[in-house]
Parts: sequence; C-alpha cells; structure tokens
Amino acid sequence: MSRAVFSEAVFSETVSSGSGVSRTGLDGPGADLGWADFHQPVDVVAELSAELFPRVLRRKDQRWWAEQYVRGLLAADGRKSVRRIAAAVGGGAAEQSLHHLIAASTWDWSPMRAELARRLQDTVAPSAWVVQPMAIPKVGEHSVGVGRQFVPRAGRPDSGQQAFGLWFASERTSAPVNWRLHLPGGWIRDAERRRRAEIPEGAGEESLEECAASVLRSTLKWGLPRRPVVLGAAGPDLGATMRRYREAGVPLLVRVPGGTALAVAGPSLPGFGAGQLAAQRIADSVRALRRPVRWADPLGGPATVRSSLVVGVPVTLPDGGRPGLLLGEWADPRRPPTEFWLTDLDRLPVPALLRLAKLARRVARDCATTGEQVGLRDFVGRSFRGWHRHTTLASVAYAARALDTSGVITARSA
Repeated sequence: MSRAVFSEAVFSETVSSGSGVSRTGLDGPGADLGWADFHQPVDVVAELSAELFPRVLRRKDQRWWAEQYVRGLLAADGRKSVRRIAAAVGGGAAEQSLHHLIAASTWDWSPMRAELARRLQDTVAPSAWVVQPMAIPKVGEHSVGVGRQFVPRAGRPDSGQQAFGLWFASERTSAPVNWRLHLPGGWIRDAERRRRAEIPEGAGEESLEECAASVLRSTLKWGLPRRPVVLGAAGPDLGATMRRYREAGVPLLVRVPGGTALAVAGPSLPGFGAGQLAAQRIADSVRALRRPVRWADPLGGPATVRSSLVVGVPVTLPDGGRPGLLLGEWADPRRPPTEFWLTDLDRLPVPALLRLAKLARRVARDCATTGEQVGLRDFVGRSFRGWHRHTTLASVAYAARALDTSGVITARSA
C-alpha cells in the first residue's frame, strides 16, 4: 500500500471509530473523554485473567498466581516488590509461588502481550501508537541493562535501566501493550553478565533509537490494524530514525528540535530554494498562516480543551528527499514556537496532526500516574526474563485499572 493511500485509510478509520481525530475539531469542549461509555463487569481482573492467561499459561496454578500477582500490583502500597504483592493477596505463604512465577517459570510474555493488545484494540480505539521511553532509576550494578541513563524526573544522568513501551493512545486514554529493555554494549559483550541475567542468545547490541524501533517491529508481528507512530524524540540521526519507520511500513510523527535543518518544498513559500534552514526559521517565516487548533489536554482533566496556533509547511524529509510536513506550534502568539513535529503524513489536515502529536503528552502523563500505581518501574529482580514477565503483568494491571469503572477491584478473586 502506498504512503498516500495508507495515510488516507488511517485517517478515515480513526474518524469512523470515534477516536477523537476529526477534520473539523473536537466533538465538543465538554465531551466526556473517559471510560464511562463502556460497560464493564464488576471484576475486571477476573475477566482479563480469563481472557489472557489460558492461552499462555498451561497450568491452572500458574493462571491462579498470575491473577493474584495482578491483584497484588493493584492492591499493594508503595513499591511493588514480590513481598508486598504477596502481603496484599495471601501473606508470606504466597511469596515463594509469586517469585517463582516471575523469576523461574518458563512462560513466554510475548503471546500474552499480543492477547492484551487485541483485547484493548476495540476499547482504546487507538488513533496512534506512541513509543515512549521509560527511565528506571536503580541502585547498584546488577539489575539487567543497568547503566548511566538520563532520568527526566531528576533532570540529570543517574544509574538505571532504559526501556521503551509501545502504547495504544487516543484522546480518551492510553495503555501499554509492548516493551523492550535496552541492553548497553557492556551487557551484551560480557558473557558472565549475560549468563547471570539470562539474556537470550539472540539479543544484540543496539542504540536507544534502534531499541525504540525494535519495540514497534515486534508489535507489527501481531497482525493488528496499523496506526501512525508518534515519537517524542528522534535521536541524533533524524534521517536514520525516519528510515527505520518507513522500512517498517508505518507513518511517523516525530518531535524535532527547533534547530533541525530542513528544506522548504513549497515553491510559493519563503525559503524555497534557499537550501537547508532551521525548523524554527521556517515556521517563523510563515507565521501569518497560523491557524487556531483545539486539542484535549490530559494534564488539565478529562474535559479540558486548549487551543494553539499551528502552521504546516511542506518540506523535504531527511531520509531520501521524500515529501513531508513540518508542524510548528505556538502556545503564546507573541513568543517563538514551542514545539516542532516532522511527519510523512503530509496528506492529513494540520488539526488532525496536532491532535495526534498531543497523544505523546497523554502517554507521558499516564505513565507517570497510572503506570506508577501499578508498578511498571518496580521490578526488583536482576534477570531479563523476570523483568519482562513483571512488566507484562503490570501492563495487565494497568489495563484493569483503566477498564474498571466500578471501583471495586479486590485483592483476592471470588
């Protein structure tokens, strides 16, 4: 399918699904952007467990403890260690069984994530897939993948792990469905560290940008309806980043710095034929063409709608000269633009593109709130497999929290 046809198909599908992207604007500034319009059973954890676990966990006891682990993630206070999870669902007697489920069992997390994604496909109705980094501060050197990482919440480099999640996102909500843990070269090249952490033989060294693209490629294998990818940062080689997603066959909307060098592609626009110009200069040169766009702001609550001035400028993309669009956004019309986005979805209207871009804001907020509540960052073991199993069940707990409208999620199943 060509890029143009794919772009129009994605746009038509997101409009018809009611996912919040429209050609004219939001459905209304007071529209309910929450989950209330979905009928949910009382025990969402039991429902999810019955749908997801039998297809992956062959033994009844495994399914029981997986459900208890999810319930413990939702019920335990503070950091979600196995001990605290066990205390929430059955006391000390449960700790050994829960530890074995995560650290020593043999179940494969990828099929469970695929089943979770299929379950959430209709309820989230994603307008985009957001690839979101997750920094995990760590003390010590033994947790798999640990290294010197930049921690946004602290504003400085610190010791920790770096992971990338792929989130289904709409203006109503978001949910993580897939994960990839970045493994620095020191972990890949050290045979003893690999052995202790149980790193699979096929795992190789990759940059952070390659790790982010890899979580997308593994998701594509599940055969789900494709959505545009929203990426909050491109990394140092923008051309290579855009090429990875083009080769994967998905459109990309990526935030870029104001100094990004681009060539104006519109013959009637200022800067055409002038060679490479900074994104900020390009946007400023057409500020008279800005138009207001309204968008749902998750930071202000489910009914908060804000407005920005936005302009779209045809440019040549830095991965082979393909046509694309530079988006410039002004939060304050008297000040310089605040954000710049680059995309190959050049056939979509500018308002729809801005609303897709804002989904990165929703995912960052949701990861920092609900993600913390269910312990996405809280795995305290040292193994590669343990990290993935914990993060998978934490994603199930996240889905249960998001899907529940009754407020009666309990620690123990009936």
